[in-house]
Amino acid sequence: MNSNFELALELLGVGMLTVFIILFLVVIIGSVIIKIVNRFMPDTQVLAPKVDRAISAAIDPRKVSAIVAAVQAVTNGKGKVENIEKV
Repeated sequence: MNSNFELALELLGVGMLTVFIILFLVVIIGSVIIKIVNRFMPDTQVLAPKVDRAISAAIDPRKVSAIVAAVQAVTNGKGKVENIEKV
């Protein structure tokens, strides 16, 4: 029973060490890839969604873009401007 217990502890130690080394390599390789991509890939710009011409024809285009930007800011990009009416 004593040799089986020693073998079990040895296998446990080797297994845990292997998992630790592989997880360490995953973290290091992931951070290196992130740094490389951030350094060499250009930033993408978020473009404002297109608004129907019927909406923009009746209202000043600067006001339409301000309204669209405000809706995007408030709804975190999930909102959509479908209709704009003067009150």
